[in-house]
Amino acid sequence: MSTADSLSRADASEPPPRRCPDLDVRDLEQRTRLMRIVTRLIAVSDLGSREIARRAGLPMQKISDLLSGRLEHFTCDELQAIRRIIDDGHLSLS
Repeated sequence: MSTADSLSRADASEPPPRRCPDLDVRDLEQRTRLMRIVTRLIAVSDLGSREIARRAGLPMQKISDLLSGRLEHFTCDELQAIRRIIDDGHLSLS
């Protein structure tokens, strides 16, 4: 058996590569950055976690998950929405 034959057989048994692994990494990095920003904003906010959850239309458990670092429970859109709510809360209290 030639080296070329053994390589082609090995390639056939491996799963095809993912199409864009960079997109998954970028999404994870973006969500991580947003989570850090939002958790810091929550820490310094005059709004309590319950009020943030109420304004975001989320159960309190979601905010607890966020504060516990459970990033897999959130999309970028959800994190952006929570960030806007906290920012708006700061503006309305000023």
